[in-house]
Amino acid sequence: MTPPVALTIAGSDSSGGAGIQADLKTFAALGVFGTSAITALTAQNTQGVHDIHPVPPEFVTAQVEAVLQDLPVAAVKTGMLGTPEVVRVVADLAAAGRLPRLVVDPVMVASSGDRLLEAEAEQLYVQTLLPHATVITPNLREAEVLLDTSIRTLAEQREAARALGALGPTTVVVKGGHAVGDVADHATDVIWDSGKVYELRGPRIATLNNHGTGCTFAAAVAAALAAGSSIPDALTHAKTFTFGAITAGAAWRLGHGHGPLNHFPHQAARISD
Repeated sequence: MTPPVALTIAGSDSSGGAGIQADLKTFAALGVFGTSAITALTAQNTQGVHDIHPVPPEFVTAQVEAVLQDLPVAAVKTGMLGTPEVVRVVADLAAAGRLPRLVVDPVMVASSGDRLLEAEAEQLYVQTLLPHATVITPNLREAEVLLDTSIRTLAEQREAARALGALGPTTVVVKGGHAVGDVADHATDVIWDSGKVYELRGPRIATLNNHGTGCTFAAAVAAALAAGSSIPDALTHAKTFTFGAITAGAAWRLGHGHGPLNHFPHQAARISD
């Protein structure tokens, strides 16, 4: 059976935990054929980002066009775009209807605290890209940047989801990987979907191995949409998959900082056997 196809437009993580690498692993784990357009090369590891080499915007476009001309892309996920010029070309493609079922993960701040997006590009996200998104998946820090506000409580997280929904996307997920004060024991994602607000909750896992969690969640949403799931079902599937990947890799000892997730727990078990 021919698998559905998804495209990720994102940066490369040399440590293999996040970015393009996490996206493609997620697609593969969920039975979706992954394609990619790389927006930046990063020199990074579990402890942080050491250097970033942006890809010229015209070459980002060339990669996307090459994929779209030949393969039946059913959903698209964006990650780190890095520069205003790359945000513009991706937004132009979205505005032209070239990026179906677009999941925008507005990667601005890494788990280590490193800023991954130029300041000028932040407003371009709001003005040119988010209005064309099917789903956007900011974490709390990214939602604060997009809205220029602070989010410290679940009520503020809900208000942030509503405010981001007013910017034009069909669905907003304000992720709760960084805990707010009044629900610190749960990872609470607040969903705004066409005016309705609800929550997806899961127990918080005690581990430093959370590098690439946001990439994994957004890629899982795109994979589910590519396979034909509705948006609510795609979000539930993505929450379940991400929780499983964190749990499966929670005891790993890879690197000296924020380690990666285990996207293939069953395959890893077979190799160990």
